[in-house]
Amino acid sequence: MTRKELINQIKTKRSFLCVGLDTDIKKIPSHLLEEASPIFSFNKAIIDATAPYCVAYKPNLAFYESLGVSGIAAFEQTVKYLKKFYPLHFIIADAKRGDIGNTSAMYARTFFEEYDIDSLTVAPYMGEDSVGPFLEYDGKWVILLVLTSNKGCHDFQLTESKDGERLFERVIRQSQQWAGPDKMMYVVGATRGAMFEDIRRLAPDHFLLVPGVGAQGGSLGEVCRYGMNNDCGLLVNSSRGIIYASNGTDFADAAATSAKALQQEMAVELEKKGL
Repeated sequence: MTRKELINQIKTKRSFLCVGLDTDIKKIPSHLLEEASPIFSFNKAIIDATAPYCVAYKPNLAFYESLGVSGIAAFEQTVKYLKKFYPLHFIIADAKRGDIGNTSAMYARTFFEEYDIDSLTVAPYMGEDSVGPFLEYDGKWVILLVLTSNKGCHDFQLTESKDGERLFERVIRQSQQWAGPDKMMYVVGATRGAMFEDIRRLAPDHFLLVPGVGAQGGSLGEVCRYGMNNDCGLLVNSSRGIIYASNGTDFADAAATSAKALQQEMAVELEKKGL
């Protein structure tokens, strides 16, 4: 998916919502455990219920890999279902890959050739040669980890050099030599608040993937106030707050209600920006 196509979907659907498919076999409704593929059955119902209100889906690979072969099969089924029935939705594989060049090349082949996914989260801390292989694919996106919302972000990401530059700022500045805003996005946690201003000074045009709205306590209004640009420039993810809105037989309806509420808030923010 191109940048232009993504922006068009945001404007058309009045939404920049990404639904995180962090599907935990221990949290899905018990009646689904009788299905041949409980994880896929859950995902399918969530996707069908929330598709009108979002522009992207983000399966987190950890939740699938934890189940071994059956989990990976459910991930593959989910991707194929999205591509067949919802081809205009942006698919993010949240896998946080990144290694020496030849290993990264294999990861890139896995997600961009085998699964044909739109984008992949990548850890940048091994440098340019570990990210480069992911950038070789036309129409595919790299989403670099920059500033996360967990308390451990203070251990490295917020440390300062002698000249006062924080590590996450250096990552943003350096990585813009590798690719422009048509191929690269950045992960920025919703709980970072006014730090979005600092990020936008360095990367005014890039899309930001923003986890942490909903169950993690991030404020959509604050994210938009500091992080939205003239193209919107945001994909705001909600996982638990949508997919686990109910653990009963009405789980899909509850997910739709939660997704719709966020979409309506997003429509207001887009209107404020004149988009």
